[in-house]
Amino acid sequence: MVHMEIKSELHEDDRKAIVDALLAFNESKIGDDGYEPLAILLRSEDGEVQGGLTAKCYYRWLFIDLLFVPEILRGASLGKELLARAEEWAKERGCVGVWLDTFTFQAPGFYEKQGYSKFATLEHYPDAKTQRLFFRKIFADKQ
Repeated sequence: MVHMEIKSELHEDDRKAIVDALLAFNESKIGDDGYEPLAILLRSEDGEVQGGLTAKCYYRWLFIDLLFVPEILRGASLGKELLARAEEWAKERGCVGVWLDTFTFQAPGFYEKQGYSKFATLEHYPDAKTQRLFFRKIFADKQ
């Protein structure tokens, strides 16, 4: 018999038990996910991280978790360069493309200018006036 336990704090061992079981199931159906993380950091002269990009490659797609350029550095094409470097990294690994999400108050126009297209919208997130937008860019040789 199984019982349900509802918790507001999850212990890492409990999370790992769920993740490991899910990954084993997925691998039994479609093979290894090819997981590989990526970080491209923007550092100040004294070595402090000012911004950058974090992502992960799995199932032949690069997912960008975070992309941040501080306001003082905006306008110098750093965001564009971060994306271009991440895309090149993904292409070197045989990825089909890149996907990411952003909020309506963040940078949807920036991603569209970089060739990304919206493929989904989550309404009312995180509030009634805001949407979470999902973008992708499929590499030309994979279309």
